[in-house]
Amino acid sequence: MKRIINTSPENIRRLAQKARWVWEQTLLIHKTAHETRLASSLSAIEIFVSLYYGGFLKFNPKDPLDTHRDRLIASKGHGSIALYPILADLGFFNIEELDSVSTHGSFLGAIPDPIIPGYETCNGSLGHGPGVACGMALALRRKKMKNRVVVVIGDGELHEGAVWEAIMFASHHKLSNLLMIIDSNTKCMLNYTRKILDIFPLQQKFKEFGWITEEVCGHDIGALLGKLKSIGKRHSNKPTVLIANTIKGHGVPTLENDPLCHIRSLSGAEIDKLIKNPNAYNS
Repeated sequence: MKRIINTSPENIRRLAQKARWVWEQTLLIHKTAHETRLASSLSAIEIFVSLYYGGFLKFNPKDPLDTHRDRLIASKGHGSIALYPILADLGFFNIEELDSVSTHGSFLGAIPDPIIPGYETCNGSLGHGPGVACGMALALRRKKMKNRVVVVIGDGELHEGAVWEAIMFASHHKLSNLLMIIDSNTKCMLNYTRKILDIFPLQQKFKEFGWITEEVCGHDIGALLGKLKSIGKRHSNKPTVLIANTIKGHGVPTLENDPLCHIRSLSGAEIDKLIKNPNAYNS
């Protein structure tokens, strides 16, 4: 379980191809499990691909609870269905399980829980992931362990007060082993995030709360790897937030342009057409 981030053009192209595959698999999961939140899952694909295939995280698919692993908290649980094909591809569970999402007897549901190998927490109700991540980061530091804790949240999740309690807690306890990645896709469940409750500009707010702030295009694999590599080398006594600017429903124009895309489903015919289109999903 080594952390080696390869930012070569060849590796970036390889991961871009992997992201396209994850995008297709996420669409196919939605085709058979319409209750999955497709738009929210599509916006975070490159983030998850960069973390898991890019070398930032240490993990052991043969032993998901390995003591030496880094912790990934998918706080936007309903928007992490794209993790299913990634975990299956890496060997956490049999890839054939992807065909049974949300069916009787399957451990892969529309909302993930810790029964899934590779998931650390229950991720149904939003707002709890950052607090859990803070607890893990503090415990690991007190044990003098070098594991990283990464929590991925959505910008709409920042409407939850518990998130800001965790943000203050992390700064107060100088949790430098904690990285928060915000999937800032500008839409929440019922409208544009700004129209429900304006939480922007995020960089300024996190700086005021004592965090190191970074910003990146969340669909640019090369830029994501570069930021993760820089963050991994940094020596500081502060937590870090990476604001990843993304598009909700990325690669699906009807979702990208709909402020209510969070609760929209696609038909099987729409999904088949998208997958057959070589120009769909432009990473």
